[in-house]
Amino acid sequence: MKQVVVKSPGGLEHLTVVDTDVGSPQAGQVAVRWRATSLNYHDYLVAAGAIPVDDGRVPMSDGAGEVIAVGQGVTHWKVGDRVMSTFFPRWRLGPPTFDNLVAVAGETVDGFACEQSVVPANTLTSIPTQYSFAEAATLPCAALTAWRAIVEEGAIRPGDSVLIEGTGGMSIFGLQIAKMAGARVFATTSSDEKMERLKGMGADHVVNYKTDEKWGKTIAKLSGGGVDVVLDVGGGATIRQSTEAARIGGRIVLIGILGGRSGEIVFPKYFFKQLHMTGIAVGSHEMQARMVAAIDADGFKPVIDRSFGLHEMAAAFEYQASGQQFGKIVVEY
Repeated sequence: MKQVVVKSPGGLEHLTVVDTDVGSPQAGQVAVRWRATSLNYHDYLVAAGAIPVDDGRVPMSDGAGEVIAVGQGVTHWKVGDRVMSTFFPRWRLGPPTFDNLVAVAGETVDGFACEQSVVPANTLTSIPTQYSFAEAATLPCAALTAWRAIVEEGAIRPGDSVLIEGTGGMSIFGLQIAKMAGARVFATTSSDEKMERLKGMGADHVVNYKTDEKWGKTIAKLSGGGVDVVLDVGGGATIRQSTEAARIGGRIVLIGILGGRSGEIVFPKYFFKQLHMTGIAVGSHEMQARMVAAIDADGFKPVIDRSFGLHEMAAAFEYQASGQQFGKIVVEY
């Protein structure tokens, strides 16, 4: 069985494909033949060495595949079931706690850049009925983050408004989930070509942040006073404009740090608008199951930009770092 491992001290040049044996599942466990994973910014930080991990760690927080063996006492899964991973294997339900966040797939515990592994049976969910393995592999991190921001935290209702920033995987899922919920969607991007693609997917208004430095005020004007929920992915580079774009009493959901780990908040503006600011990291097993049920009911499909093979993991991350993608990058094996 082949797997990718991160060799100390990290760095894409130290990603190594090795052969290893996988044991049989014990009580409460299942063996899974993984078929695909997808790239997230968190995975890039692990692979590049920005997040230190144990030598030999198997990276990647997303995985989709099929059950090939079940251990004693496992009744929920059977051989042949199509399943996907969870980002926080211990976070089953309820609010986040230290204990249920300490295990992070692909970081503090092994992830899914491997052909097979044995995992606890209760760390998996079903995949949407009509999804391929590659499509399902895009969901556990990026899609669940967008789902939690819009549905679980944002409580979006038909007619509400949402701002998504950029065209990465999470942002595209944010657009799709917001439209599924009946919301008006405002978006930002850096190119005219991507503007047209976003409009083709249902974005109501798109602003080029390269040519409009005060895009937050522009979106506030276009939306009639500001949007209900902002999905902020840029951190330090976007938080000021996100604050401008939000309506009075609106919510900013902090999701990413693509533009920097620290930034400036204009406190008088924040106070005057009486904003709610929430930081989130992916979601629970329970949230993922609700998301899968919603996808089955709606039927939307993820946007996959490009697919790589297991031996091309470093090349896949290099492509991700280039910022050329529109949607998700997957690795299939």
